[in-house]
Amino acid sequence: MKQQLLSVEPKPFVKWAGGKRQLMPVIEKHMPSEFGAYFEPFLGGGAVLFHLLSKNPGLKCNVSDLNSDLVLSYVVIRDRVKELITSLERHAKHYLKNPDSYYYSVRDSEPADSIGKVSRLLFLNRTCFNGLYRVNSKGKFNVPLGRYSNPNIVNEENLLSVSHALQSKKIQVTCQDFTSIVSHAKKGDFVYFDPPYQPVSRTANFTSYTDKNFTYQDLEMLVDVSEKLAQKGCKVLHSNSNSREVTCLFSSKWKVVEIPVNRAINSDSAKRTGHTELLIKNY
Repeated sequence: MKQQLLSVEPKPFVKWAGGKRQLMPVIEKHMPSEFGAYFEPFLGGGAVLFHLLSKNPGLKCNVSDLNSDLVLSYVVIRDRVKELITSLERHAKHYLKNPDSYYYSVRDSEPADSIGKVSRLLFLNRTCFNGLYRVNSKGKFNVPLGRYSNPNIVNEENLLSVSHALQSKKIQVTCQDFTSIVSHAKKGDFVYFDPPYQPVSRTANFTSYTDKNFTYQDLEMLVDVSEKLAQKGCKVLHSNSNSREVTCLFSSKWKVVEIPVNRAINSDSAKRTGHTELLIKNY
């Protein structure tokens, strides 16, 4: 069984705004060739984490996200994946009978237990329009049903592979802010920051990537924390939008690389291409 799981590379189990799976070949080229522990405070779908673990299953990782539902998903997949798969199979069965009514009944539901919460999140992520995770001002998931002929609701193979990867005692998944988690980083460690992006303009067509709770002041603090990590001898990599606001905050010691990127989550498919974003690093 172990051999079978190890042969399948774990991949993100949710489609997340700003996810890095498509960009991994580019990001990998800009990662440090050697480092100690890995830190990632804006975990999201975990594309970079899973990529690193597929190369080095014994890597020491400290990762976190402020979305408590997302963090709960990582914990449940790690500790109770079989129960989660059973719950998702029930969702899949009911969905196939009547996609519309079942989708909206699940969207309106508020499960109290951990399995129910995570199963609901993954089910909605697989069946909602564009796979976009979005809540309204009251914290309610409000995305309409997507049009899929056969959505992969369970995706058992990947869930088992992710669960196996997260079993390592060297991986800590927490719900805390970026200042708290990186305070433990030491000289030679690698810190990857992928925060909610600064909008390129007021009319930028991918402002859905930004989070109203992550302000310009937060970005200033993030850069300040990064400078301190650099002084400590940590290797620091940032992803962010190609905006003057972002580049002006970093001192000349940082290397700025512009990379092409497609926006996977945009309701207008014609506006998904032709964008660039930045990788900013101190090594």
